Amino acid sequence: MTPAIDTRTGRADFQATHDPGLLESADRGAVNLLSYTDLYGLWERQQWRVQDIDFAQDRVDWDERIPAEERRRRLHALASFLVGEQLVADELGPIMRAAPREDMRVYLCTQIADEARHAVFFRRFFEAVGEVDPGTGAVAPGDVDEHLNPNFHALFGDLLHTRVDRLAREPEDLETLVEAVMLYHMVIEGMLALTSQHFILRYNEEQRTLPGLVEGFNNVARDEHRHIAFGARFLRDMVAADERYRDAAAHAFEAAVPIAWAMFPPPWYEEGMDVFGVPLDDHRRFAARALDRRMKAIGLGALVGGAA
Repeated sequence: MTPAIDTRTGRADFQATHDPGLLESADRGAVNLLSYTDLYGLWERQQWRVQDIDFAQDRVDWDERIPAEERRRRLHALASFLVGEQLVADELGPIMRAAPREDMRVYLCTQIADEARHAVFFRRFFEAVGEVDPGTGAVAPGDVDEHLNPNFHALFGDLLHTRVDRLAREPEDLETLVEAVMLYHMVIEGMLALTSQHFILRYNEEQRTLPGLVEGFNNVARDEHRHIAFGARFLRDMVAADERYRDAAAHAFEAAVPIAWAMFPPPWYEEGMDVFGVPLDDHRRFAARALDRRMKAIGLGALVGGAA
């Protein structure tokens, strides 16, 4: 790990989530995953408020320090969060209702609150830098589609929403629930969102730009690690309980991961370009290492070998 990674993911509040992607011990498959009740208690201790974040300097940086072409490139990644956080917040209700135990459902209620807060945070940032009109109401995905990777809607719509829609009709379908959690927590949050967050944060810290975004994004990233810790615990429990659930997790993984890998190049990318200050392969390696650790913790490490 580079020092820039250590200063963030090595912090006590990040480590407290027990996300296997942060833990070197997970390379050996040795992870003490938190219980659902412990994860709820951690949520209570890790609260933050969007209204406390000051975006005044972000507007100055956006208008005066960041060139137009670089703003366009940054909008690609940030637009994915603006749209994605609202989409995943909408999908969590059926997932929460389908969870078979009360302690699981209680924790997932906290995640619904988190995702709503994340959506508000990104909207406030976009409003602050003048990329969204505060008077227009909710942001529709079409407003920022030009900045999204073409595979975005395949992952969120064709794969995740299809399964969540089935759960809404048949909440007793635990195999579909396992598939949805694999897609949501391991692929969308773990493989894509946290990788992008990591490099966006590091780049802005190095450039000393967008301090409001950096402050809030660190909070979002910590929340996401806690969400992934839930997903890892849930999937480990289900995979160990029944071969049907192991097969369901593997099926969702194999359907989603090729699409997720295809989402790493931005629409503007040309071979050899840096993405947030580093080669695109650095993003892929970062995602692959965390994915490998999480799958080992779940008991599905054999799936990762050919995934990249």
